Amino acid sequence: MTIALVTDSTADIPAHIQERHKIEIIPALVNIHGKSYADGIEITREEFYTRLPKLVPPPTTSAPSVGSFQERYEKLFKTGASKIISVHPPNSLSGIFNAARLAAADFGNRVRVIDSGQLTLGIGFQVLAAAEAIARGAVLDEVLQIVDSVGQRVRVIALLESLEYIRRSGRVSWAKAMFGNLLRIQPLIEIRHGIVNRLGQARTRLQGIERLTDVMNSWGPLEQLAVLHTNAESAARELVEAVKTKVTSQPLVINVTTAIGTHVGPNGLGFAAVPVE
Repeated sequence: MTIALVTDSTADIPAHIQERHKIEIIPALVNIHGKSYADGIEITREEFYTRLPKLVPPPTTSAPSVGSFQERYEKLFKTGASKIISVHPPNSLSGIFNAARLAAADFGNRVRVIDSGQLTLGIGFQVLAAAEAIARGAVLDEVLQIVDSVGQRVRVIALLESLEYIRRSGRVSWAKAMFGNLLRIQPLIEIRHGIVNRLGQARTRLQGIERLTDVMNSWGPLEQLAVLHTNAESAARELVEAVKTKVTSQPLVINVTTAIGTHVGPNGLGFAAVPVE
């Protein structure tokens, strides 16, 4: 049995890792001034975050078409796949999962679509765990169990410079309700099981980074760790030096993809991690 893996650009899997494991990535769309850009392909992350504060009206995001998933699944079956595992952001936060689910209906039980409950490397670490299991020769049920295990453990937290962008998304009710009272506050958020939770806030950047690191340290030993940022690479590199002893491998440093950054805003910092089981 040959198992193929599909995810989308919101998983933030670096290109060299994607190529090594032959993971298929379907780009989400970022819409700017009436034009749609393939996430991570037609506009660079650096350019996007530089332009973002001045974009009026603000950009929006949209899911890939059902047809783009159908075409990718069909290609994989034609080139030798017998089963496909397709892992995507939660239905509560994105339309991508539903597009994949509708596309998979044409292929019966040959395609398993998984709601990761997560964003960025919270998705990506689930996909990478599946890729490593497949490389070891695991069968479908074993791979699905491994994905579920990582999905239950994976944690993603972020310090945002402002509530403005997450409020615009319309997917986080508490951000809209609190916006008027927190204009000068930097919120700390966590994504778990498809829900964006507010962990607290900081009045200064330094306080926020200290709080962010304290939360990550509370997770104990880690199997995987990524430092996430939205065009704040210098600060992210400093965080790597502060936390790299938490994990045996070098932490990834990820400039978060534009489809997520649209709702996060520039200068965000965060962690994605998989605590040891």
